[in-house]
Amino acid sequence: MKGLIVGLANNQSLAWGCASALRAQGAALALTYLNDKARPHVEPLARAVEAPIFLPLDVTQPEQVDALLDTIAAQWGSLDFLLHSIAFAPKADIQGRVLDSSAEGFATAMDISCHSLIRLAARAAPLMTQGGAILTMSFYGSEKVVPGYGIMGPVKAALESTMRYLAAELGPAGIRVNALSAGPVRTRAASGLSHFDELMRKAAETAPMHQLVTIEQVGEMAAFLLSGRSPTITGQTIYVDAGYNITG
Repeated sequence: MKGLIVGLANNQSLAWGCASALRAQGAALALTYLNDKARPHVEPLARAVEAPIFLPLDVTQPEQVDALLDTIAAQWGSLDFLLHSIAFAPKADIQGRVLDSSAEGFATAMDISCHSLIRLAARAAPLMTQGGAILTMSFYGSEKVVPGYGIMGPVKAALESTMRYLAAELGPAGIRVNALSAGPVRTRAASGLSHFDELMRKAAETAPMHQLVTIEQVGEMAAFLLSGRSPTITGQTIYVDAGYNITG
């Protein structure tokens, strides 16, 4: 099994929990890093999972997307899965009210967090010659209002809708597309949210299991959804949040 993971930032990333679980299942992984500043945090992780492909990827740069997928095509010839774990919004927009968000900030958040899935899927799907799986990462704020989540709520709602349309369009090719909605985890991306500590506290208190989830637990579900063990699961948002979404 060979797969591409995008969005890995450090060893606290959800993507790292997923990479570790997938590698434990024997998957060969292609990993990316955002830029030279991020590389020192990601390169040791790439070595730890023995990633044969390790390249820069800023999804706003079409030439980097092309270079990455061209390398995968040349080196592997095919691809079994794609894990999309990218989210970004300018700080001023993500920490303010949706009502006050700028058009530029909203467009940036939508492009990087949502449309990048479409761009990557369009390049990855032709390599999934024997079928495959695509997974993106979401959060409960896509469905209900979560204080402090700001414009990422509408953006993640768009991401989940995009996932469903991609699942419908790619299903005939044997490609499954799902979203994994993790409970709040203290990642670098989450640190930009206002009131995040309060969100963590509330999630632990109100979830039926009265606990938070770990990146390892999220990774185990991602590995299941990206493997051949889930051949008919597609178009779904799967929650890994100790039940928080049914009580939040």
